[in-house]
Amino acid sequence: MDLRVYYLEAASPDSPWPDKSLAEYESILPGFWFSIRGARFHVNWNLPDLSGVDCVVMNTLMSLPAQLLMRTSLRSRPWVFWGERLKRGGWLQRRLAAPLADATGIAGIGSIAQRDYRDRFPGPLSYNIPYYCNLAPFLAQPPRKGTSRDDIVFLFCGQMIARKGVDVLLRAFSTLSDGARLLLAGREAELSSLLDALPERVRARIEYAGFLPPEKLPELFARADVFVMPSRYDGWGVVVNQALGAGLPVLCSDTVGAGFDLVTNEVNGYKFPAGDVEALAAAMQRMIDSPELIARWGEASRARALDYLPERGAARWVDVFAEVCGA
Repeated sequence: MDLRVYYLEAASPDSPWPDKSLAEYESILPGFWFSIRGARFHVNWNLPDLSGVDCVVMNTLMSLPAQLLMRTSLRSRPWVFWGERLKRGGWLQRRLAAPLADATGIAGIGSIAQRDYRDRFPGPLSYNIPYYCNLAPFLAQPPRKGTSRDDIVFLFCGQMIARKGVDVLLRAFSTLSDGARLLLAGREAELSSLLDALPERVRARIEYAGFLPPEKLPELFARADVFVMPSRYDGWGVVVNQALGAGLPVLCSDTVGAGFDLVTNEVNGYKFPAGDVEALAAAMQRMIDSPELIARWGEASRARALDYLPERGAARWVDVFAEVCGA
């Protein structure tokens, strides 16, 4: 298989991620971006030459290249749109998403995204292809030993912003027994003001590890007993994949896309209503009161992680290409 990947930019303007060398099949299109109602819209040139290409996978709507290709040259060849669930928008979103009705296939990133795209665009072939990532470093870390109800570490990894539900997490954590600890990692953003609202005795049990590069995350996850993802909205959430690889139970809100595919209630975690402080606090307190669940649910998470390795994702894409190119 010959693969070519084209990016709209080298990195987002506020990206804290370290620079990474491009592979030989990767290129960055020259261009710029501007804002439309808070979203970034890209304008690029030197568009890819599609001659000899058997299938195109498009992963963006908010760009001039995507709109041009979907409305012109892609109409005469097999192509797939691959994306997270779209937030419900107005006329602009409907206009930008309109070409999806003519796609050969649409691959939702997760089952809830697949269902939403299928409802909106019933014509194209429909697939569920979530994010897959290298979990080997997480699987290699031994689970934390000797966990007791007086020493439970909850972990959150992500931006410290309201959309991620960090305020909900902090309020829930403040109600727990004094033995519990909270480990935070990610971009600081609004964290300082959120911590200021907590009593000192609660802040003393919270550790902020800062923003960590990807290679440090397996060690971070190995320090925790339970992973918490309280987002008010998350199209997917790759940190849930990583939590499974680390063998952690997952407590996530019911608006986290990954939760619908990776987390089963009472098997390897629990889903609670987004924004519900009391429900999250009850789920966290249950982990403290029943530490035997942590080991059992953690083992189930690690077993499930094996279904989300890159090799499994590659095999699913091969099946999609075979069907799309034969359609």
